[in-house]
Amino acid sequence: MGADATRAGRPSYEQLEALVASQAALIGELREEVCQLRATVAELQGRLGANSGNSSRPPSSDGLGKAPVDPKKRSLRKASGRKQGGQEEHPGARLLPAAVSDEIVEHLPQCCGGCGGDLAGAEKLHGGQSRQVFDVPEQAALRVIEHVAALRRCACGHVTAGLFPDAVCAPVQYGPGVRALGVYLVVFQFLPYDRACQALSDMVGAQVSTGSLVNWVTGAADGLCDFDERLRGLLSAAPVVNFDETGARIAGRLNWVHSASTDTLTRYTSHTKRGCEAIDAAGILPAFTGVAVHDGWAPYRKYDCDHGLCNIHHLRELVGASEAGHTWPVAMSRLLLDTKDLVAQARGAGATQLDHGALTELAASFATIIKIGHQQHPATTAGKRTKAHNLLLRLERHQPDVLRFAHDFRVPFGNNQAEQDIRMAKLQQKISGCWRTPEGAQRFLTIRSYISTTLKHSLPALPALRQLTAGTPWLPHAALP
Repeated sequence: MGADATRAGRPSYEQLEALVASQAALIGELREEVCQLRATVAELQGRLGANSGNSSRPPSSDGLGKAPVDPKKRSLRKASGRKQGGQEEHPGARLLPAAVSDEIVEHLPQCCGGCGGDLAGAEKLHGGQSRQVFDVPEQAALRVIEHVAALRRCACGHVTAGLFPDAVCAPVQYGPGVRALGVYLVVFQFLPYDRACQALSDMVGAQVSTGSLVNWVTGAADGLCDFDERLRGLLSAAPVVNFDETGARIAGRLNWVHSASTDTLTRYTSHTKRGCEAIDAAGILPAFTGVAVHDGWAPYRKYDCDHGLCNIHHLRELVGASEAGHTWPVAMSRLLLDTKDLVAQARGAGATQLDHGALTELAASFATIIKIGHQQHPATTAGKRTKAHNLLLRLERHQPDVLRFAHDFRVPFGNNQAEQDIRMAKLQQKISGCWRTPEGAQRFLTIRSYISTTLKHSLPALPALRQLTAGTPWLPHAALP
């Protein structure tokens, strides 16, 4: 029968069966390809829709043409319940009158307000209304101090000259106050050297060359060797340290600025690499035994210490995952924010971690949300995963580090401390451009470490720099409890 059908020009049963099998296989391949293409389209759409509110991209990457943000989605913060504006308990800041004025200017009446008579020889009375105006002099002239090495003749007839202070080493020079102001303008206010020189001329009448200003910055950085070594030791021994890194243009090429910081300490270093080579060169994480708080970048995990992940990064990524149509990210965001509030309440009550019951409930809720996430992200044979699926797997894999802030109240919810500190390096790049040499970049970062640390100890930048340029830099004796 089969042979007859074949001779008649019709396919046999076996041929039809093979054709159906091949078509079924082709349909399976096409379905798999469609799934891959859909995943690729979703990923590309996610990239196009990514911004600083739903990903780890910085706000500067949003550009000037970004779409208006829905006020309800503008921030991940919850409403505090307080009225907008200044709170009643806030002390405020206002200009108070000085007890003693530097100058008094009298405004005498010229004629009588009653009869219109001339008051040139009229009796002067005490009192009257006064108002004070705080202002800077029109020209803030430099104060010149002349040092004289006096001569004295001894009874034996020998003449001895006095000794100049170590800081007075040239016939004519600028003092520590002017040098501190120059370093302040470059390192704290991020002015380029030529603009800083112009500012010194306009503000205090100091005609300083860019070469002299470079030498002042170099001398300030060289005077911080003891400070930097002590800072590195204190950070290495700290119980919790925040770490971050950011790209920077140095000598026309991409380099990296690395930061390690706490609420009382800040240290910056620069390196041509971003990974473990640069981290080892910074000299903190290799011997660190505390909790390293970071954004989850892989090289940090190669160090043998506890880790705490930035949940603010997670919240932004969860926003992006929810915008892709998934429901589990909304539940995870609520769980993290509710736990954050619970930690704040417990910390206010004097606790150091959540109680056993709360931690057990937290772990169970976390596991439930992860299970729901897996149901919404079934595994594909091609192994192609979306960003939301990768986020789910990362949260599951690193659950202890995600929730460490609930187990140890010393660990912050996010990595804001490091991000705020390292933002200064990005701000310098925006204002002054790249650093021309690696040595110049490291000098800048060393002084910036000093300024950031002194500010955290309520010592303003300019007085701290004056101590530095005078040869007696401030040292963080009590940086750790």
